Amino acid sequence: MLVVDDEENLRLVLRTLLARAGYEVRAVANAEAALVELPAFDPDFVLADVRMDGMNGIELTRELLRRGSLATVIVMSAYGSLDLALEAMKAGAYDYLAKPFKHDEVLLVLKKAEEREALRRENRALRASLRKEAQFGEMMGKSEPMQRVFRTLEKVAGYTTTVLLQGASGTGKELVARAIHRLSPRAGKAFVAINCGAIPEALMESELFGHKRGAFTDASSDKRGLFEEAHQGTVFLDEIGELPLALQVKLLRVLQESTVRRLGDTKDTRVDVRVIAATVRDLASEVQEGRFREDLYYRLNVLQVSLPPLRERTGDLPLLIDHFLEKYNTRLGTKVVGVAPDALKLLMRYAFPGNVRGLENMIERAVVLAEKATLTLDDLPERLSEDRDPVALTLGTGELSIKRTTRVIEETLIRRALEQTRGNRTAAARLLEISHRALLYKIKEYGIG
Repeated sequence: MLVVDDEENLRLVLRTLLARAGYEVRAVANAEAALVELPAFDPDFVLADVRMDGMNGIELTRELLRRGSLATVIVMSAYGSLDLALEAMKAGAYDYLAKPFKHDEVLLVLKKAEEREALRRENRALRASLRKEAQFGEMMGKSEPMQRVFRTLEKVAGYTTTVLLQGASGTGKELVARAIHRLSPRAGKAFVAINCGAIPEALMESELFGHKRGAFTDASSDKRGLFEEAHQGTVFLDEIGELPLALQVKLLRVLQESTVRRLGDTKDTRVDVRVIAATVRDLASEVQEGRFREDLYYRLNVLQVSLPPLRERTGDLPLLIDHFLEKYNTRLGTKVVGVAPDALKLLMRYAFPGNVRGLENMIERAVVLAEKATLTLDDLPERLSEDRDPVALTLGTGELSIKRTTRVIEETLIRRALEQTRGNRTAAARLLEISHRALLYKIKEYGIG
């Protein structure tokens, strides 16, 4: 218990009373001294006066919240400053005591606060238990689609089998790859993640397989490639569909022979790596259209895991929201404890084109903006409300052109159909109720990759 009050007599009275009641008590004369005591003492309760010279009780409450303190704050106020006490409660204080108060009043308020804190600890433990049951590595989900994914991953983690992860952007493909690595016998070795779409084609071969000194103009020394860096570990090839055809041949050789040859070298180096690849594309369709090698596709696609988009597992939203609230409360020193019912209802209706990554960004933004202990509609982006109006969502509330609106909505539907069918254009044409030829024409017209 930390008592903060500029009246010396009151500090002495409270210190004596609370010590007799079994509390370990420290008392200081101002908020600045309280903040000095805080790190070493770490009290469960702070009993602070509202009116003090320097930092007042409201500012102290906010500062404790900003620092991530879990202490329960109870403010004390004279009759004339009850409005300030209420303001302090809005800032995060649990309760207030009106001066002058009786000793029994102090003990009763503290007893209620202790019961509340015990309930909060029990709730935190229960939520932690539920999260553990619904967690695989850093992935979370109690819905049946995610539970099926978790069961599959548990089976394959212990083997060296190549895994192909398919899913839209933001569904957590790299998190899955890292979880497989951590659960495998290779967990103590390197995990090397490579985004095949982020490295310029001219540098890709050198990055993946290394080079010898003098192999090209800037090759001033020998360099190991990422496959050699990952020896006895795991290589995660993200956006594998972006790999140029020439390098697809070299990757196939690595998978077949477990060797790499550095650029400019004449001999091979043996490597022992497990390969996990990921893509947002339908590689089977890419093979049919000649953009991806069939032999490499079958080498990678030994075991395929499809990650569902967030809109197909909305039952996981409350769990994910709770997880991200706790994450950003810890990181930002905030104390947002939940979501208002109408705000949660709106989130449950949203399609989340950015999937889990989009949800996380949205919650981080909301936590920063929140002025209350729960997130409200005001803390959420306006586009969630506009989502009920397809014209406002795509073009803005002032748009009246049928021609422009039709084009935007048509392109949006085509992209959704291709995403839902994982790039299968024949299946997408059926969903859109147009011919395959018409779909190909529109894909070309809108520049859809």
